[in-house]
Amino acid sequence: MNPLTTSAFDLPERLSAKADPALIGRDERHFAAVEASLEQTIAELSDRLDALRRAPGGVGREAMDRDIEVHKLTGRLRALRRFGLDLCLGHVVAPGDPEPVYIGRLGLTDSEGRRLLVDWRSPAAEPFFAATHADPMGLVSRRRYRWTGGRIGDYWDEVFAADALEGHAALDDQSAFIAGLGANRSARMRDVLATIQADQDAIIRAGSRGALVVDGGPGTGKTVVALHRSAYLLYSDPRLGHRRGGVLFVGPHQPYLAYVADVLPSLGEEGVRTCTVRDLVAEGAKAGVETDPEAARLKSSVDMVKAIEKAVRFYEEPPAEGMAVVTHWADLWLSAQDWADAFDAPDPGTPHNEAREQIWEELATILMDKLDEDEEAVPPELFRRSLRQDRELVETLNRAWPLLEAADLVGDLWSVPAYLRMCAPWLAPEEVRALQRKHAPQAWTVSDLPLLDAARQRLGDPEAALRQRRREAAAAAERARMADVIGDLLQADDDGEGAVTMLRGKDLQDSLVDETALPVADPEPLVGPFAHIVVDEAQELTDAEWQMLLLRCPSRSFTIVGDRAQARHGFAESWQERLARIGLDRTTVASLSINYRTPEEVMAEAEPAIRAALPDANVPTSVRSSGLPVEHGSVSELDAILDGWLAEHAEHAEGVACVIGAPDFRARPRVRSLTPELSKGLEFDLVVLVDPEAFGGGIEGAVDRYVAMTRATQRLVILRSS
Repeated sequence: MNPLTTSAFDLPERLSAKADPALIGRDERHFAAVEASLEQTIAELSDRLDALRRAPGGVGREAMDRDIEVHKLTGRLRALRRFGLDLCLGHVVAPGDPEPVYIGRLGLTDSEGRRLLVDWRSPAAEPFFAATHADPMGLVSRRRYRWTGGRIGDYWDEVFAADALEGHAALDDQSAFIAGLGANRSARMRDVLATIQADQDAIIRAGSRGALVVDGGPGTGKTVVALHRSAYLLYSDPRLGHRRGGVLFVGPHQPYLAYVADVLPSLGEEGVRTCTVRDLVAEGAKAGVETDPEAARLKSSVDMVKAIEKAVRFYEEPPAEGMAVVTHWADLWLSAQDWADAFDAPDPGTPHNEAREQIWEELATILMDKLDEDEEAVPPELFRRSLRQDRELVETLNRAWPLLEAADLVGDLWSVPAYLRMCAPWLAPEEVRALQRKHAPQAWTVSDLPLLDAARQRLGDPEAALRQRRREAAAAAERARMADVIGDLLQADDDGEGAVTMLRGKDLQDSLVDETALPVADPEPLVGPFAHIVVDEAQELTDAEWQMLLLRCPSRSFTIVGDRAQARHGFAESWQERLARIGLDRTTVASLSINYRTPEEVMAEAEPAIRAALPDANVPTSVRSSGLPVEHGSVSELDAILDGWLAEHAEHAEGVACVIGAPDFRARPRVRSLTPELSKGLEFDLVVLVDPEAFGGGIEGAVDRYVAMTRATQRLVILRSS
């Protein structure tokens, strides 16, 4: 085995004792094997991927399987190239086994099949995260690495058996772990996989059936758990694979998604889709905030979302009178009962716009059955085409079952009071008036998005039928072209025998049609269905917004992450009560109570701020102290504080500050400017809070102050105008 050209360890002078070859020599040898295997594996995967891309694409299932394999190999290569030796998180030692088991972000074997790294998501890796002194899970020891710039800047050992590893373990007070918690932040969420704790790991590895709520205060690692659980479930649960819908991760806002963008790829998983609730609907990008609290309240209910069903049903009433239909073969009578039978023809759950084609097919069948038996055989396709030329029949169907757009349907609710009263009869007259906006019914707000989404899902694509007819016409033209080619080949076959005569078979002729060249609609990646949905900051979702997610997850398999004390509009119920009301009745709650992020000094300031409004708030216990008291001062000191902090951190590439509550402050490099609401889910080394009393009163103001304070991982400064 070739030794590493450069040591994997870059320990500072103060940790020179940890550089003893007796402590790290075995690791160095193992890392040499990992490095060699990485180079070989990357080369082999690259060759396989190149060969696969050069191979014929195939058609149908063959093409799909090839695309899936290309996606899988590309993702694996990207993950391996993303890391070097820092694929390795640490190792564990079991009794009687002198060789440690090394845990990695991905599994890795050498050319002889020897396991060099065990994937962190595998059952064999569980003790690395879950072992405690109370329950060592059969371990003698555990070592975790702290990687910096591709080399190990520190490591720490935990020994679970007395004197079991004397001379082979560097025992200290978990220096790397504590140092890691207080390390400088960056614009992206830092890697925390190596420091996952037992309480967090138990939640990450919980089963996927039903809804699991992860409840915890600031700094308890809720987001860490949510992200790692997404990667773990895709790896461990075959029911959630990409062919079955995969996993959707829903975050609170775009700054949050940008912040966590690197985490899932670093965990070896690139197949999780991420979005905000706004992203689920095309109108979400430009939607404003509902300015009328009463209108927002009314639109947030499940009942209002259910009103969409009645709004659509209004346009699905069969004609009450029959009509004559003139065809080239006979004059036929289409009765009111015939219309009713045709309107009952669509399969249950078929979207409104797509159901109309099924109604048309049923009408054609009903009318064909009315032709006299002694009529000459009528070609069904010719008969159907002739019916589409009957303007009166087409117009009657258009009036009784029109193609609808979601925006028009919802806009009518806000501009036609009688229509809204019919669809939502429980609304009082003053509530109907509160929802009306006659001059701009389609000036969408965030509160409108669940209704637009429900309408779009219920209506379906108004262009679907037209696209399907175009596809069928293109396929027919392709078959006709192929038939001409086959005819020419058969004519050229002198004896009319041999393999070429097989081309007469219809099945073979159909298989020669290039389906990839036929027109298809672009898929909408967030429509679903998804096998599992993870929702972070879930306490903020309205009942109506929950319906958007339930529509996308028929299995009702959810991971729901949140803190009731951080709900800006209050959260008086239990999680079980809230979720049962919106349609999730199989709910398990797991609590996190240890604050790994926020120093004691900051929590001492933040706790009274939230308890003033929510005495029973789940305030977590901090595990560390920064030694920096919370500072108070004047707004006039803002620039001086930031300049001083930037000067102190000039030598460090990392470290991020945030000014919260000063909308006029313009962000600068390494200093962001956010509202309390947009800071949720993020963390910063320095937080400067400006005029927190101006955030408002009641629960909303208290939550905003609490959230803003607890974004700080090192230092909190509170400034006031007077």
